[in-house]
Amino acid sequence: MEAEKLQEVAFDIILSSGDARTLVHEGFKNMRQGEYAEVEKSLAKANDLLVKAHRVQTGFLREYANGEKIEMEIIMVHAQDHLMTTMTLKEVATEMLALYQSISDK
Repeated sequence: MEAEKLQEVAFDIILSSGDARTLVHEGFKNMRQGEYAEVEKSLAKANDLLVKAHRVQTGFLREYANGEKIEMEIIMVHAQDHLMTTMTLKEVATEMLALYQSISDK
């Protein structure tokens, strides 16, 4: 894979996961305000962006698995870190939403 293509893939991952991260943080704000329907909307949008980023990542990995030589660059390491951190943050937000809702139901 050419360096330019690798950078394009990395920036696609960073952009999608960054937008998802922003939505997750909006969800946290809405949780604190008790606006649970808004949280669910934010987390659903975040999930869509994470799925998009994950598909880009999977395409990259598929090329590698098919024998394409890939010279790793630091930007791709950063992209992978960004994606995995945001995926984890979204999972935490989903669990926190359930907790917030169970507390407010009492």
